[in-house]
Amino acid sequence: MTMTETRQVKELLSRDQIARRVQELGAQIAADYQGKELVLVGVLKGSFLFLADLARAIPGTDVLVDFLGLASYGDATRSSGVVQITADLTKPIEGKHVLVVEDIVDTGLTMEYLLDNLKTRHPASVKLCSLLHKPSRSVKQIPIDYLGFTIPDLFVIGYGLDYAQRYRNLPYIGVLE
Repeated sequence: MTMTETRQVKELLSRDQIARRVQELGAQIAADYQGKELVLVGVLKGSFLFLADLARAIPGTDVLVDFLGLASYGDATRSSGVVQITADLTKPIEGKHVLVVEDIVDTGLTMEYLLDNLKTRHPASVKLCSLLHKPSRSVKQIPIDYLGFTIPDLFVIGYGLDYAQRYRNLPYIGVLE
């Protein structure tokens, strides 16, 4: 698709719906980790906006932020099933409470790989926070400790999620038509 082509985007989750849910998740996480240092590990690139908003919504807890890059889609709309680490953590997580912040859990294969990988690094705990979940596409059942929204099997964009690296800047989550 070139910049001169236009595609219609249908809103699935509004900016306000997302903001409300992120605040609720932040309050729940703050209560669960009260008095503990928490490392938020954002999965690049899709989670960066969600992670930024979520970090600001976690009051009263020491929050550290790190990122890990994974790729399983390329420019396709379906996961390739092959996970590629594109960037690793910058600090050790041994003995730390880790909360993986993901944009979407689809098949569960990428998350299974990541959670298994992080557990080998001996953190105090590892939990998962995902903005979105598509249970109809699940191949591996991954426990999501903090979930924003369950959605149908649609390819979604916006609020950090992309199609061929485009649309990440939309303030809502939508579907290309």
